[in-house]
Amino acid sequence: MAEEAAFTSSAMATALENSSVSYEDLEDIEKQFDDVETEIIRQQVALTAPLYVKRAELLSKIENFWPLVLEQAPPDIDQFIQPSDSALLLSSLTSLSVDNFEIGANKNGDPRSVAIKFEFAENEYFENKVLEKKFWYRTASDGWSGLVSEPVKINWKKDKDLTGGLLDLVIKAYEVEQSGNGAAAKKGEPNDAQKALQKKIEGTGMGGLSFFSWFGFIGRRVTEEVSKEAIKREAAKRKGEKVEEDEPMTEEQEDQEDLEQSLEIFPDGDDLAIAIAEDLWPGAIKYFTQAQEQDALSDLDFESGDEDDEAGSFQGLSDDEEAPPLKKMRS
Repeated sequence: MAEEAAFTSSAMATALENSSVSYEDLEDIEKQFDDVETEIIRQQVALTAPLYVKRAELLSKIENFWPLVLEQAPPDIDQFIQPSDSALLLSSLTSLSVDNFEIGANKNGDPRSVAIKFEFAENEYFENKVLEKKFWYRTASDGWSGLVSEPVKINWKKDKDLTGGLLDLVIKAYEVEQSGNGAAAKKGEPNDAQKALQKKIEGTGMGGLSFFSWFGFIGRRVTEEVSKEAIKREAAKRKGEKVEEDEPMTEEQEDQEDLEQSLEIFPDGDDLAIAIAEDLWPGAIKYFTQAQEQDALSDLDFESGDEDDEAGSFQGLSDDEEAPPLKKMRS
């Protein structure tokens, strides 16, 4: 495999050396494809908006619609739902919705930014009736693009925190960071709140975490201002304008980014958001139908099992034993 990888890398380098095409040319055409895909999303959101309103009206009349949808969730969502999460979601979830919120009032906003809202009935776990998590699509100065977010507080009832206190510690550390009081963290060293979170993570282990830990996902710290500037610079490059190259990250900045990543309690938070927004949400009726079909098959299996039990009750008789006479059918 190593030899194959080396050959591929060497072949690519040779191919470009013998061509007038540069890596920059390839990156540029890829970004143009991204622009087209983004515009398609924008148009799709506008065209489907009234349909989602109509669908919501219909779904509100179907009891347990969203819990049944989640029962049939695809693997990239289902893998994050633990049995305790399932008990809560199946018994209390009343609605789920996705909103491309940045193109509401601002038509020029990014359609890839999404707000995912869960609505709940009264339950034994938390006080919140609504949990909404927003994801902003941002571009960093180093060329990275993706979803970033902020932690969402859940008002857990006593001894009912499914995250085991992790979410509260994330929120506390984030508040210190945003307040500017985390001076130590700016040097790549954790402040007191981050140390507490680190200790909790080390003592917990990150396997089998609650789905509700997802509300603690943050991602890269890319502000709106930084993103706008990065997009502006990229646009200037495409026009052939001379743009000053960014200075490479300092060691302290790299340490800071490493620290932030190590404190992420739900590293796949952006992937889960995309799976919900681009698969579960638009495909809700499909998953609901699958749930109904699954129930029907379960009923058939149950009935078939009863018949097998009756037939099996006559098995194992010796040659001298007689099976009980079959009942006559009613005329």
